[in-house]
Amino acid sequence: MSHQHNPGAKHFLDTFADPQAVARYAEGPRRFVPGFDALHRMTAILLAEHAPADARILVLGAGGGLELAALAQAHPGWRFVGVDPAAEMLRLAERTMGPHADRAELVEGYIDDAPDGPFDGAACLLTLHFLGSTERERTLAGIHRRLAPGAALVAAHSSFPQDGRARWLLRYAAYAVASGAEPDQAENARAAVDANLALLGPEEEEAILARAGFSQIELFYAAFSWRGWVARA
Repeated sequence: MSHQHNPGAKHFLDTFADPQAVARYAEGPRRFVPGFDALHRMTAILLAEHAPADARILVLGAGGGLELAALAQAHPGWRFVGVDPAAEMLRLAERTMGPHADRAELVEGYIDDAPDGPFDGAACLLTLHFLGSTERERTLAGIHRRLAPGAALVAAHSSFPQDGRARWLLRYAAYAVASGAEPDQAENARAAVDANLALLGPEEEEAILARAGFSQIELFYAAFSWRGWVARA
């Protein structure tokens, strides 16, 4: 991320400043993202392929702390820098990490506010769809500059073929209902995603990763309207 958001994403970012919404945050991703906990386990495995036992890992969009907690539990020797623009979400991240919180430095801001590194790996989960394509590329280039040569980036967010946009977004909402969300909540989320997020097709996502400097770009996760990639710096 950076200091220039996709303007349409403000609706979502405002939510992350609402303490009541933040308190309910943890229930949301599991209802809307198929295999959410498995995504965290896969992220830990993919980062560990190229990161040492005492790795320093950058997590961009770390608010809430769910992936920080999962990564910290999976790899007791890792230390983290978690970056997020929402102070309330960073407070939640500290609580979510619990006994692992002392292994993470939490930074309020965007990629430009992150330390220079070099980091042994990076994760950016459920975040980049808030940014338009130009800003997404700039943010990914900022991550790339902060990674040690050969280190892995794991990125996962909303991405699907845009020629079937309406169909995939209906499936996104239907999955949430099947997972326990109220139908009106799921429909409101579908409409907000359609109107506000910078949704790109998988081919465009991979091209942006390549232009930002990444290589060996591999799709490792695809679930309805979500995609995840691992790439090397």
